[in-house]
Amino acid sequence: MVTQPQDQTPRLPALYPCTVHHTRRAPTRYALRHRTYMWLVDLDRLPVLPRPLRPLARFRAGDHFTGRAPSLRAALDGFLAEHGIDLRGGRVVMLAHARVLGHVFNPLTLYWCHDLDGAPRCVVAEVHNTYGQRHAYLLHTDPSGAATVAKEFYVSPFFPVDGQYQMRLPLPGERLHLSLTLERPGSPPFTATVHGVRREATAPALLRLALRRPWSTLAVSAAIRFHGIRLYLRGLPVQPRPGHRTPESAQ
Repeated sequence: MVTQPQDQTPRLPALYPCTVHHTRRAPTRYALRHRTYMWLVDLDRLPVLPRPLRPLARFRAGDHFTGRAPSLRAALDGFLAEHGIDLRGGRVVMLAHARVLGHVFNPLTLYWCHDLDGAPRCVVAEVHNTYGQRHAYLLHTDPSGAATVAKEFYVSPFFPVDGQYQMRLPLPGERLHLSLTLERPGSPPFTATVHGVRREATAPALLRLALRRPWSTLAVSAAIRFHGIRLYLRGLPVQPRPGHRTPESAQ
């Protein structure tokens, strides 16, 4: 079984086999679906796997934010400090893909941040694109997990950097239900959803998922490129990519 420190909340770490849906309504109607799995972990108590399984799940600070922090917690705290937020050691729960067999790609990593007394403080949504860049959004969600934020980062080559995201990001429990809608002036919305069911993070559960979805993070990035090529061949125009690098761009 995946081991955890004695004081770790027994519900974490957890695995979520999940299905991702994207729906585009204009100028070309297109929908895609792919299956993957994600980890829900306590940022201060990352899972400790048996040695033979460690290549199937690694969490590295270099894969997030600036890539230069000594730990994932330090990376997040540094980002929050830039926005005047100090959790004072409060709990942070992260939903992400782990590095699998040396590869990782996280289109969306979420951090649910709490004060020292356990009260929700904010949510950080870290977005990665296929050009090796990253950008993090600070969200102050309502009790249902909903928030609105202006789009500031180039993700899909078929969308310019404008409009706003309507996000619904409740902390996962037995089920995972996330949604993100991009609204742009004069255009129908683009919607992405993630749905999954919680599994205990045991060694057999991880092995089953790894065998069912081998190279899972590589499959995610490959699927994004494959569907991008299909849309391009259907005549969807490519939007110019801004030349500047965001502060969280990979180095």
